[in-house]
Amino acid sequence: MSANLFDGPDEGRSELASLAERARHDGPLAERMRPRSLGEVAGQVHLLGPDKLLARLFEGELRQSLILWGPPGVGKTTLARLFATRSMLRFVPFSAVLSGIKEVREVMAEAAATRRRSGVRTLLFVDEIHRFNKAQQDAFLPFVEAGDIVLIGATTENPSFELNGALLSRSRVLILQPLAPEELVALLERALTDERGLGGRIRANRDALLRIAHASDGDARRALNLLETVATLVRDGEELDESTLVQALQRKQLAYDKSGEEHYNLISALHKSIRNSDDNAALYWITRMLEAGEDRDFLARRLIRIAVEDIGLADVFALRIALDGADAWQRLGTPEGELALVQVAVYLARAKKSNAVYVAYDQAREDVQRTAAEPVPLHLRNASTRLMKEAGYGAGYRYAHDDPAARDEMKCLPPSMAERRYFKKPPPPASP
Repeated sequence: MSANLFDGPDEGRSELASLAERARHDGPLAERMRPRSLGEVAGQVHLLGPDKLLARLFEGELRQSLILWGPPGVGKTTLARLFATRSMLRFVPFSAVLSGIKEVREVMAEAAATRRRSGVRTLLFVDEIHRFNKAQQDAFLPFVEAGDIVLIGATTENPSFELNGALLSRSRVLILQPLAPEELVALLERALTDERGLGGRIRANRDALLRIAHASDGDARRALNLLETVATLVRDGEELDESTLVQALQRKQLAYDKSGEEHYNLISALHKSIRNSDDNAALYWITRMLEAGEDRDFLARRLIRIAVEDIGLADVFALRIALDGADAWQRLGTPEGELALVQVAVYLARAKKSNAVYVAYDQAREDVQRTAAEPVPLHLRNASTRLMKEAGYGAGYRYAHDDPAARDEMKCLPPSMAERRYFKKPPPPASP
């Protein structure tokens, strides 16, 4: 169900403040350290710096709906709460995970009624808005257009793919970035000393905090959760040591969605690194994908495609190597077979490159589609019966092995395409 918590702006801010107060005392460290003002928000300087968009929006009245797009733990919910605290709007948090179209319509109808009754608009915060399908998202449109609600939607998925185009056109999309390691270190340092956090109970040097930051992949919530885990393993007044840090961090879990945008971002990075002959980058990106649990068969197929598309005739063994690598993976499985895929990626990155066949194939396909399907010239037809021979099939054909001049003099394309060239230079004649 949605959480329609408040009846009016004063009640909304009071309840929100009460929830925040309880979280500061009893909640997890990440909740206790949730920023209370824009000045405490870590990162997002492209939006929150002086004269930047969000800073200006906080100074005035929020009128336009917002879509906050970014990975987990970068401040989407925090910003929505800060807007709610500052605004004179009735605040209603709403979960797309727990609610359906029935709840959406109930909340929208109540927002419209509240505006008619008191003139107060509703600030509706929808967490994980991408979980509503596009038909369900349509329910927001009339109320956004009428001004009954100001919508703030939070999503980890690309709005271009997941959100209704009509809703996007009525909203401003703000892209939130993962926090840099140094930004996370500053956040962790504050949590160590702040009374809302650990209040100086334990100590940690900068190197240890930097390791926690790197293990968090730009996610502030994850960083604070790791610090809280560490704190349970360290006695009061002591400093975090190496063995405790290793125990707390264990094996890094990479955020990854094998069917989402990050999947496509990473495979694009791998493909383009190989195309650019950067073997170091190719090794890094394929390792990232393997460690995150990417489908090995998918990787094998993409490497085969790269061998054909980007290397082609420049290294005719590349395709064979890619096929052998895929076969080795199928035979060996995890973990030995993964080394074969890595070896293929590095080989392809180091190989000479040519996209001549790829480009020529596209041109030939275009010609086939835009030109008439002319009959095969008679001299190229096989006269397999006497009738066909009498009809002129095969007449004028010259056998290139016995007549080398035929290679230049005998035309093999249809008459209207006779001078068409897909390759800058023809391939050399086959060796006898």
